[in-house]
Amino acid sequence: MAQLTFREAIARGIAQEMRRDPSVVMLGEDVGAAGGVFKGTVGLLEEFGPRRVRDTPISEQAIVGAAMGAAMTGLRPIAEIMFADFFAVCWDIVVNQIAKSRYMTDGQVSFPLVIRSGNGGGLRFGAQHSQSVENWAMMIPGLKVVVPANARDVIGLMAAAVRDPDPVVFLEAKALYPTKADVPDGDIVDELGSARVLREGDDATVLALGSMVPRALAAAERLAGEGIHVSVLDVRSLIPLDTATILREVARTGRLFTVEENPRVLGWGAEVAAVVTEEIFYDLDGPVVRITTPHVPLPAADALEDLAIPSVERIATTIAKALND
Repeated sequence: MAQLTFREAIARGIAQEMRRDPSVVMLGEDVGAAGGVFKGTVGLLEEFGPRRVRDTPISEQAIVGAAMGAAMTGLRPIAEIMFADFFAVCWDIVVNQIAKSRYMTDGQVSFPLVIRSGNGGGLRFGAQHSQSVENWAMMIPGLKVVVPANARDVIGLMAAAVRDPDPVVFLEAKALYPTKADVPDGDIVDELGSARVLREGDDATVLALGSMVPRALAAAERLAGEGIHVSVLDVRSLIPLDTATILREVARTGRLFTVEENPRVLGWGAEVAAVVTEEIFYDLDGPVVRITTPHVPLPAADALEDLAIPSVERIATTIAKALND
């Protein structure tokens, strides 16, 4: 057992898969000698060399285009887009080519590639470098979408993503990069589409993703001091979505709260709310409540950014008010 930061776990997860499979390659801006702008690829160039760890020009289109071509010819590339906001620059290739070409070739060509990126706010980077874009990727048929919330899951979900035959968007919450967690020794391999119950309670079910997971857990701890006991479920994977675990937990408690960093309109919680109300409406004891970032560009000012993104206090207060009304 070792204690790793989130960013160290990224490098370990990639290295685990590169050691196992020589067809796995890494490419992106400054991923080689610099070890990544967020230091998520430290040590990879030294271990695997410049043929498998490639620095690229400052061009998101070149990065994902090269990854697509590499996947078509038998490699399993991991491509880094530095900030998730920059998906907007290469979205045509991701959406209209990578996501659709396996379908359009009737499976004759597969695209086993991972596109990983720093996602979300909390670091004062402003509106163009702080967006939480998981809902962008979730809406595209042909893409799988995973969002780890701790160092251990980074490794396990990276392994699952690299080994998957389809393209996977792997979003890393930038606010979590310095956080630490105990990580078991040896290889770690998870499966996509598997949520995890982190805390059990009978009064409500709270779903959270990425950087909102530790905040939801802290809010649950605060609520327990008030006599309110909630389950906290880490969604982990948006596509595929673990609806079986979500529905089971919500049916058991009768109340559902989602905690989302993405802007409110068309956030992932809206889809979950729709599934829950369609499938187990009569098991609900009250309306689904979504706790989200408002539908605004994210401010760079400390106080305003903190106000926009769901905080522990806002999560706890919203849940307590809804359950006590």
